[in-house]
Amino acid sequence: MKNYKAIGKIGEGTFSEVMKMQSLRDGSYYACKQMKQHFESIEQVNSLREIQALRRLNPHPNILTLHEVVFDGKSGSLALICELMDMNIYELIQGRRHPLSEKKIMHYMYQLCKSLDHIHRNGIFHRDVKPENILIKHSAVYPRGRQDVLKLGDFGSCRSVYSKQPYTEYISTRWYRAPECLLTDGFYTYKMDLWSAGCVFYEITSLQPLFPGANELDQISKIHDVIGTPAEKTLTKFKQSRAMSFDFPFKKGSGIPLLTASWSSQCLSLLHAMVAYDPDERITAHQALQHPYFHEQRAAEKQAVASHRKAFFPERPVAPELLRNGWQIPKDRKQVPSEVSERRAPDALAACVSAEDAPRQARGRPARGPTCARGVCAGMQGVWPPPPLPLLSTSWRDGSVPCAQARRGRVAGARFSGKVLHSCHLPVPSD
Repeated sequence: MKNYKAIGKIGEGTFSEVMKMQSLRDGSYYACKQMKQHFESIEQVNSLREIQALRRLNPHPNILTLHEVVFDGKSGSLALICELMDMNIYELIQGRRHPLSEKKIMHYMYQLCKSLDHIHRNGIFHRDVKPENILIKHSAVYPRGRQDVLKLGDFGSCRSVYSKQPYTEYISTRWYRAPECLLTDGFYTYKMDLWSAGCVFYEITSLQPLFPGANELDQISKIHDVIGTPAEKTLTKFKQSRAMSFDFPFKKGSGIPLLTASWSSQCLSLLHAMVAYDPDERITAHQALQHPYFHEQRAAEKQAVASHRKAFFPERPVAPELLRNGWQIPKDRKQVPSEVSERRAPDALAACVSAEDAPRQARGRPARGPTCARGVCAGMQGVWPPPPLPLLSTSWRDGSVPCAQARRGRVAGARFSGKVLHSCHLPVPSD
């Protein structure tokens, strides 16, 4: 830790404490997670699930970035240097009198679902999704302008999706623990993360926890008070995974309490899908991202991607003379008769047509000029067989960049003045 200076304490947990640190190399600020456990070797450090998970999941805009792992072999101390965030969701909503705006809630939940989708696709589930582990950075530069960025952190409890059951029973904070975690002997799946995310969803919308149980029995009772007792087939599945039998008196459930009038029907639809009692009927993170509730977020993201693409790959206007179909023929090559040139090129030349143009030609339609990907234009007329293509520089005289196959060069033995020999309409430098 000789490269960092401690600034202050951010928080403390059962297994670690978090400090705000400043790098002595560049002056940047970081969050340092100092482990309380002592480690014997670097192999033991590298085997930690949290380090393995963060290395596997980074980089991602909604996953906390791990910058450095600092291990002191003499003392056995371990510190994880991560990016510094402004606050967590719990600190954001604590003490608030008025709920957050619906757009901000939608923005937060969309990012949370994206983070869960990313970790589940990579074979990891978090097992401790709660407001304290969901971090916020205010007014960061995001693809749609200046927006708050949400990141999922603290992967100390994560497990592999493919690891063998049963898992640890007492996992996740009680208020955000799914029914299958409470009613089975460790037989649960990644769907537990969606239950926890649904509880967080309700909490940031209403500023109150959805199922604030005092103990495990009270937690189950709170869930049944709101959702009702599950169907018999669901309880049967749970009973098969628990040594001790259980039965619950039938309870209809009062429904999710609507503490604010701003709840939309789409918002309630997504919330009910996330806190479905049966994990097999619970929505996945990928499905949640396609829910109508996030229609506005998806549209804005699509527009941002299109703007980003246009900024980095601007469309260049094509000069009219470059669109002409007249080809200058070298004197040392004989011209193909007109009736041959009017026909489509033979197979060897047609193979140069891009895969995108092939179906168009099969329908008798002309190939798209700008999509030529193989250097020789399928519409070339007058010269057969096509001349060899020697090497050429990777940029044109006017500064534009040719396509990969156009870089292969101009036709040998010919003299051209800025004309094209490729249907991608890129100019060939004159001799």
